[in-house]
Amino acid sequence: MNSKRDAFTSRLGFIMVSAGCAIGIGNVWKFPYVCGANGGAVFVLFYLLFLIIMGIPVMTMEFAVGRASKQSVLEGYKLLEKPGHKWHLHGYFCMMGCYLLMMYYTVVSGWILNYCWKFLSGRFDNVSTDEVGQVFTDMLANPSEMVVFTFITIIVGFVVLSFGVEKGLERVNKFMMTGLLLLIVVLAVHSFTLSGAGQGLKFYLYPNLKKAKEIGLGKVIMSAMNQAFFTLSLGIGSLEIFGSYMNDDNSLAGESIRVCILDTFVALLAGLIIFPACFSFGVMPDQGPSLIFITLPQIFLNMHGSRIWGTLFFVFMTFASFSTITAVFENLVAYLMDNHGMSRKKSITFNLVFILVACVPCILGYNIWSDLHIIGGRDVLDSEDFIVSNLLLPTGALIFLLFCVLKSGWGFDNYLKEANKGNGLKISPKIKPYLLYVLPVLILIIIIQGLV
Repeated sequence: MNSKRDAFTSRLGFIMVSAGCAIGIGNVWKFPYVCGANGGAVFVLFYLLFLIIMGIPVMTMEFAVGRASKQSVLEGYKLLEKPGHKWHLHGYFCMMGCYLLMMYYTVVSGWILNYCWKFLSGRFDNVSTDEVGQVFTDMLANPSEMVVFTFITIIVGFVVLSFGVEKGLERVNKFMMTGLLLLIVVLAVHSFTLSGAGQGLKFYLYPNLKKAKEIGLGKVIMSAMNQAFFTLSLGIGSLEIFGSYMNDDNSLAGESIRVCILDTFVALLAGLIIFPACFSFGVMPDQGPSLIFITLPQIFLNMHGSRIWGTLFFVFMTFASFSTITAVFENLVAYLMDNHGMSRKKSITFNLVFILVACVPCILGYNIWSDLHIIGGRDVLDSEDFIVSNLLLPTGALIFLLFCVLKSGWGFDNYLKEANKGNGLKISPKIKPYLLYVLPVLILIIIIQGLV
């Protein structure tokens, strides 16, 4: 057991690192494209509603388990559960989820770093808009190129953690999150200056009920519920660890709201970058992952100073993905320290080697193993993502919820006492019926929909 517990030196550090974990690639490509596919502003309104009634309560629970136990998720459950109970078994699934997530998320982060280098070095200077798709295809077909950028991402991530929570994780995430927020404002302001930007802003910010009805209001609501839930990375203990590094000065509801505001700010501003740009250049903003690697580079190539804007965008994306990676890596490092008594150095070495090896199948899934389809015809990356996003995240969130409200778990009174410690917004005891009877049903709907 790790006797000396690391801690954040400031409240800002905790908020920046927690937000960095929540803010990731999904905020930038997934939020705008899901928003675009679901009619724009009506989707945004429902998204904000579900963030408040679903995301924030579950986030306070992950933080509460961490802060009350001062341990990573597995030991946290063991310390808080009643003797003889088996809630801690969920801790193993949490860690499996974190490892699985890093097996493919680091690869996508490597793609982003690769594109950052391509724009910075002028690789796109002589590429026509028609050839942008081929650049992406060529990258996926080249395993050695992907290995180089993925390995750089992983190695740098663990080097940051070797300096500890305060001097490594906290310091670097403060810098990255500040840079990320500045870059996203600069990019959004630039998008406003494009001709035709007004149409994109209208589509994004003006609620169009007619469009929502055409798509189906039920579909729009379900999409908003899904996005609000998944954007915060709840359910696999990736935020629980930061609760264990917190002090008791501030209430968890207030801190969770601040993390959600930062996460939502980035998602909303990503829309302010992407929608005006898409409408200015006649591109539909409802495409999937290709939005980042094909559509947006095509748009940048049509802009004056394309190398500058492309580089800035992919630096911003690198910060968004890397902040998530370092946060989840910290969970993996703390797990071995708390549960197996390893030193930070040994835990980092083990996890570094493991992730370097474990990310290779995802890389090869686009070239040498391209014929390999695992779950329902999905390739390696999509299969890994399906397990994490459709199974482990929502099921894990439901378990955290039940653990915090049921008498057979930690219990509502214990959760409430922990959540309301310190200054700031308090959670009312009157919320218990909602947490006991309504929120579990909403999460079950997400689980069933994800499996169907």
